[in-house]
Amino acid sequence: MNELKTARRFTRKIEDFTCFNCGIEVRGTGYTDHCPDCLWSLHVDNNPGDRASKCRGRMKPTGVTFDRNSYTIDYVCTKCGAKKRFKASEADNREILSSLVKVAM
Repeated sequence: MNELKTARRFTRKIEDFTCFNCGIEVRGTGYTDHCPDCLWSLHVDNNPGDRASKCRGRMKPTGVTFDRNSYTIDYVCTKCGAKKRFKASEADNREILSSLVKVAM
C-alpha cells in the first residue's frame, strides 16, 4: 500500500530573540532558526516555522556539511535526542562553522 507523505510546509515568522546560550540579541529575518554567533538553537518546530514542538529543548550544533556551495548544520536536541538539520546563513560565525565541518574520507 502506498502512503502519501504530508508535505512539510514552511511558516515564515519574523522573531527577534536573545540567545539562551551566548546572550547576544538576534534580529530575526523570518528564516532565522539559530543563533548566528554560537550556532545553538531551540527545538520549537515540528515543521519549519510552526513553533508547534512541545519539547522546547536546546539544540546543540554537532556537525556541519558542505554541499553545493552551502553549509548545513546538524543538531541534536539535548532534551529529547531529536536530530535536525538547518541551513547556515551568511551571518553565521565562520570560525565555529569551520570547526564543525565533517571531513569526508
